[in-house]
Amino acid sequence: MSQIKYKNTTISYTDIGKGTAVVLLHGFLENQTMWNTYIETFAKKNRVITIDLLGHGATECMGYIHSMEDNADVVHAVLNKLHLRKAIFVGHSMGGYVALAFAELFPDYVKGLVLLNSTSRADSDERKANRDRAIKAVKQSFSNFISLSIANLFSEENRERFKRNIELVKTEALKTPLQGIVASLEGMKIRMDREVLLHLTPYPKMLILGKKDPVLNYEETIEQIEDTEVQLITFPDGHMSHIENEPELTQVLLDFFKKL
Repeated sequence: MSQIKYKNTTISYTDIGKGTAVVLLHGFLENQTMWNTYIETFAKKNRVITIDLLGHGATECMGYIHSMEDNADVVHAVLNKLHLRKAIFVGHSMGGYVALAFAELFPDYVKGLVLLNSTSRADSDERKANRDRAIKAVKQSFSNFISLSIANLFSEENRERFKRNIELVKTEALKTPLQGIVASLEGMKIRMDREVLLHLTPYPKMLILGKKDPVLNYEETIEQIEDTEVQLITFPDGHMSHIENEPELTQVLLDFFKKL
């Protein structure tokens, strides 16, 4: 694991392999270890970069609100350090929001974009209210909040089947500092709608969704790619496709990378 300093903040990342660069961005309460089972396979043909986003993993907090643009600037700083000018971006959940912010701020860097269990749309009023409730809940009981949040990301029938994985995800999530959690919730709450990027950007794009995702409504989420050339991949499970559908997702992503 390597580190850089950006605005007096330690940013942690990994850089493995050679070939077309692939930047893997984790979701809320996750960190770059979520990609561990994928890195070796991807690095056979690609240069794979993983980054701990602000207030997650070994990356420090930078403020009381970590906006998606702040995170995009962090990603940009890492790529500049690595002298990289083009990459394929894969963002899981919040990582997808960051990838979209990056694509808007630094369009010339983007060779391809994959939104994994993510959306280009801003939070609805209901989602914003849920974020506020989550901020209260995590301040009241940190470990309860983590436990409930992680289990609720898997489709109901998978919660028993992936019990061990859920515990591992919880263990990593518990390492996230309270400030990092609150700052990310605040940042997601105020993020911009970037649906226009799915319609107007020239590079290949893919949206990967779980049919029974408890976080994202499947029917509503696919509306945003109507009349676009965005490729849709649907898995039958929940919000954690990288765990619930690992072999299938590996193949889908390898095929996408190969085209670029």
